[in-house]
Amino acid sequence: MVVKFIKKLFVKTRTFLGDKIKKILSKSIDESTLEELEHALYSADLGSKMSNELVKEIQEKFRKNPKVAPEEILGYIKDTLKKNLKEESAEIKLSSSLTVILVVGVNGNGKTTSVAKLANSYKKQGKKVIIAAADTFRAAAVDQLQTWSEKLGVEIVKAQVGSDPAAVAFDSLSAAISREADILIIDTAGRLQTKTHLMQELEKIKRVLKKQLDQAPHETLMVVDATIGQNAIEQAHIFHQHTPLTGLILTKMDGTAKGGIVVPIQQQLKTPIKFIGVGESIEDLKPFDADIFVDELFY
Repeated sequence: MVVKFIKKLFVKTRTFLGDKIKKILSKSIDESTLEELEHALYSADLGSKMSNELVKEIQEKFRKNPKVAPEEILGYIKDTLKKNLKEESAEIKLSSSLTVILVVGVNGNGKTTSVAKLANSYKKQGKKVIIAAADTFRAAAVDQLQTWSEKLGVEIVKAQVGSDPAAVAFDSLSAAISREADILIIDTAGRLQTKTHLMQELEKIKRVLKKQLDQAPHETLMVVDATIGQNAIEQAHIFHQHTPLTGLILTKMDGTAKGGIVVPIQQQLKTPIKFIGVGESIEDLKPFDADIFVDELFY
C-alpha cells in the first residue's frame, strides 16, 4: 500500500530527477557530465550542500576509475540519500496512555486537512482520537475540522472564533484525559505575517499543555508545502526557533517536480520527515519511509 502510494506521489519528481540523471549517466562520464549532474541535483531542490557533496565524491570515484559504471554512480547517490534521511528517526513516539500531537505551520500548507488525515489514520488503527480546533482566528478552519470530525466519527473540541487558542488546547486535553483518549491532535493558527504574536500563542499553548500533562505535547509536527521549495526551509526555521519541532509533514508532493526538498530540510533542521501527502483524499497521508522514497525517486 505504501509503495503504491509513493509511486503515485513521484510521477513528476521521477521524471524530473530520476529520468534526467539516468539520461546524463548514459553518456560517457567526464567533467562536463559531472557538471550537468550537479545542476540536475540542485534543480531538484536537493540543496547546494548535498549536491556538492555528491558530485565531489563522484568526481573522486571517476578519477580513481575513469570507467566507473553509471549503475555504480547511481547506487552511490541512492545510498547516500538514504543514509542522510535515516539520520533522524521518522517514527512517531506514541505514549502508553495519551499522546498529544501539536500541529503547526503556515496557513495554506494543508495544515487543517493534515490534522484530519492523521485522525483518520489513528482511528483506523483502533485508537480513540480527539481533535482540537485551536486555530480560532479562522472560522473556516474550525468549520473544516467540524466537517471532518463528523465524517470520521471523531470528537472535536472547539470554541467561538476569536477565543483564546490556549483555552481550547486546555479544554481539549482535559477532555482527552477524562475520556481516556489515545490520541489528541491539536490544530493551531498559522499567520506568519504576525510572527511575534503567533509564536507567543504557540508557546502559551505548550505551557498550558505541560501544566496538565508534563510530557505534552509529545510531538510537534510542522506541515510544509513541498511546492514552495527552499522557502519551506525558511518557514521551518522560523517555527523551529520558537517552538522546537519533532517532525515534519510534507504535503502537496503531487504538485511538484522537486521532491528532493526533503533532503536539505532534514539536513539543515535535523528534524525528520514523518509523513508525506499527495492530494485531498483522506487516505493521502502515509508515514515516511526513506528506502521506498529514494528507490522510487530513481526508479
